[in-house]
Amino acid sequence: MSLAMVKSVRAALLAGLFLLSGCTGMRLVDSQVSSFAPQVIAAGASYQFERLPSQMADPLNQAKLEKLAEQALVKVGLKRQNNALLLVQVSAVQRQENTYNQGGVGIGWGLGWVFGHGSVSIGNRGTLFPGLETRTSYWRQVSLMVRNAAGAVLFESYASHEGVWADGEAVLAAMLDAALQGFPTPPAGLRRVNIEIPN
Repeated sequence: MSLAMVKSVRAALLAGLFLLSGCTGMRLVDSQVSSFAPQVIAAGASYQFERLPSQMADPLNQAKLEKLAEQALVKVGLKRQNNALLLVQVSAVQRQENTYNQGGVGIGWGLGWVFGHGSVSIGNRGTLFPGLETRTSYWRQVSLMVRNAAGAVLFESYASHEGVWADGEAVLAAMLDAALQGFPTPPAGLRRVNIEIPN
């Protein structure tokens, strides 16, 4: 296969990938949510954030997470205020996993190109799109707890999500919205909550 043909195949594949990725301006963050609300919190109530010692050790990232939580909490009618009686504790965990795509079938041996196993190769020039054979997924969980001044838990919620998007802040923001869905009286039991965010 000539160099010109290789370039045209590469351009066609890139164009196809671009068209597929540009078909929609939104993406879905589907979270598994479990919430508990032993006491109803009044609309318009004020809160302040409370940090665990481990969270104080990483103030920059904790401040970013609290900013995302603040944006989610204002949507359900709560407002942040110093010395408020309600205490909010928010935390997040992320795990990244890289898996090699063992699936697929090699097609085109002897024709100068190969498609399959997550990669496309031409001749002995190597993979056209390095990294396609490796899939990275991200598992995340956020937890949010609201307590009163006496330490009693008024609201507790967890949301977990597994996906391929590396932009953690956008995904965490959607997960916090999911964790607060139905506030202050969320449905009982584990449920799936879908939040759409821009690409």
